Amino acid sequence: MRRQTGYLIQCDGLLPHISVADKIALVPSLLKWPEDKTAKRTDELLDMVGLDPSIYRHRFPRELSGGQQQRVGVARGLAADPPVVLIDEPFGTVDPITRARLQDELVNIQSELGKTIVVVTHDIDEAIKLGHRILILEPGANIAQYDTPEQILAAPASPFVEDFIGSGSALKQLNLRRVDEFPLSEPPVARIGDNAAGVVRRAREAKQNSVVVLDAQDRPREWVQVRQLERVETIAEPQIELSSTVEARSTVSDAMSAMLVSSHGGAMVTRRGKYIGVISYGSVNDYIRSLNGAASDSADVLSEGDDSGGEAYKP
Repeated sequence: MRRQTGYLIQCDGLLPHISVADKIALVPSLLKWPEDKTAKRTDELLDMVGLDPSIYRHRFPRELSGGQQQRVGVARGLAADPPVVLIDEPFGTVDPITRARLQDELVNIQSELGKTIVVVTHDIDEAIKLGHRILILEPGANIAQYDTPEQILAAPASPFVEDFIGSGSALKQLNLRRVDEFPLSEPPVARIGDNAAGVVRRAREAKQNSVVVLDAQDRPREWVQVRQLERVETIAEPQIELSSTVEARSTVSDAMSAMLVSSHGGAMVTRRGKYIGVISYGSVNDYIRSLNGAASDSADVLSEGDDSGGEAYKP
């Protein structure tokens, strides 16, 4: 049964003397998979978690960053294609930026593979971001509430649950919607090495003031104003790393964070690293306004009272 269950533990648990490929292949080899099937599965999983097999297949844990080690741990847990994956505090040991990226990766993997994934976490924001259903336990392992993230935020079942959620439950609702649920705009795009004059002309014809610059792998590298391109002959290789990008399965909260460092009123959206469009501040702002309207309507209903004679916990 253990060999049919995937695991990802709090510390990555990677054996220091075994290469990345051998770690991922460990359970398939115990299940007597053919070598060619195991090798193919290893490369598929490395690619899925964003690690180039040709670069990372033969590396050892000491040659990987903390985030890369956790990605290998995810691949190892999925290696034998288990129906259930158990994950215990998976991202607690990595920095906040890497943590957010790994959370997005896990959401992507779950949406692609449709696995049942059970995650243990003390972070309610992480639970809201990752979970389709959340089980909150009181001291003594008593069930305080088991429900969807939406219901837990809107109607906590007890004072304990309300305290556990903490303040700012309205803001936490920004973790309930994904970027790919919003309409994406498509500003003009250009490639590194393109003739700048031609790019400027296309942007002017489209009545756009900015251009998204992609590399040969369709990855966004820069988002520039048209007036900046008027000063150069060709589009050069960017020298800075972008921070205004989000994955398609990132949350609205993640998108807002990316927008704060952007001067374009939006964030570039990628799927598996490839550019697919731009989410605008206006569309997110409309969603926030709708949340405020729904909260106001709910408050009006509660203020009318309940003449049924029963009592319920209403935070």
